[in-house]
Amino acid sequence: MEIPLLNLSSVLHSRLVDRAGEKLGRVDDLIVRLADAGYPPITGLKALIGGREVFVPAELVGELAPGTVRLRGEKVDLGRFERRPGEVLLRQDLLGRRLINVVGARLIRADDLVLGLVDDWWRVVGVDMGIRSMGRRLLPAPLRARVAVRPFLDWESVEPFVGHVPTARLRMAFGRLAKLHPAQLADLVEAASHEEGGEIIEAVRADRELEADVFEELDPEHQVEFLRERGDDEAARVLASMEADDAADLLGELEQERREPLLKLLPWRQQRKILTLLGYNPATAGGLMSPDFVALSESKTVEEALAALRRTDLPEETITTVLVLDSDQHLSGVVSVVMLLKQEPSLSLSAVRTEPPLTFEPDDELVEIAMKMADYDLTIAPVIDEQGAVLGIVTVDDLLEMMIPDDWRRRASALSSE
Repeated sequence: MEIPLLNLSSVLHSRLVDRAGEKLGRVDDLIVRLADAGYPPITGLKALIGGREVFVPAELVGELAPGTVRLRGEKVDLGRFERRPGEVLLRQDLLGRRLINVVGARLIRADDLVLGLVDDWWRVVGVDMGIRSMGRRLLPAPLRARVAVRPFLDWESVEPFVGHVPTARLRMAFGRLAKLHPAQLADLVEAASHEEGGEIIEAVRADRELEADVFEELDPEHQVEFLRERGDDEAARVLASMEADDAADLLGELEQERREPLLKLLPWRQQRKILTLLGYNPATAGGLMSPDFVALSESKTVEEALAALRRTDLPEETITTVLVLDSDQHLSGVVSVVMLLKQEPSLSLSAVRTEPPLTFEPDDELVEIAMKMADYDLTIAPVIDEQGAVLGIVTVDDLLEMMIPDDWRRRASALSSE
């Protein structure tokens, strides 16, 4: 069943009349209270009566129509309008501003807002975008009313920025953002202004793991930009939640005087990993590698290897392959998770392992790593020292991220906004 629809622009500056049709003033803005879910209802109007800004509660409004808003009675409280905590003014706070299209994971502009008559009252039901919407706002009121509402983006698919709303003390809702991948959130932050990006970062702080994942996906410029704004304790909390190789890269971008205090606040295991990684050139296998991997003795069984994989909380991309170690704790072979699933549980890893198709030394350079991993169709490759001890692994996702030029990533972020 279709519901009656109105564009916000067709109501703004409309005549405000009493029940008998006598003009009292004009409509300056519509007021809502945002919620995490559902369509926010209009809670009142901000009207101009005799040059005075006046609040008109929703219960006094009898009819909302293009060009004319009719009240139920003849009297209005002429007390001066004052914004109350939690209130959002549609024209002042949202119209013409950017919002997040959560479904499309991109920034959009609210060129107009769509109101719908839902449950016997008007609510914000969507966002209208494009040149036609902007043109409608420039038309005289009588003509605006004649322009039909065109297809629009459902309000439940968007998340507005509210950090600029005065006295509202609103926070961007986390629920819708939690549906996005960390890489999508990072792209939004990079495409947004500093204030908008900060609002997204602030919203995802409700989930510390997600916050760390978003930081990992940000480009170095934005990582440093947002980490600098935090005190040492808060910055260390973010770094401690990140993967060691990503945390090392971020620390390496910070000023020298900031690194040591932050390192001292990290858990000692994380400190040790990061200090090791910081000792290598970032464009080498040592600087690129992750120190987190699954390595087991060749005396372990297939069943024990699978159990170890189930218990680990390491990222999925680092556990596609189990590294097999000899009695001297040197690399003796590798076995993929797929191969483990095909073998008898009682077999030892020494019986199912294969020779590593490729290994790197810490000083091997990025181009050589990329070419060899492409030649061997590898998703991970071990990095070993001169004795054959495993120092870490290079994963293909880290390799790709390192090789993508900065201007390509900036271009992709820019294309995500409208």
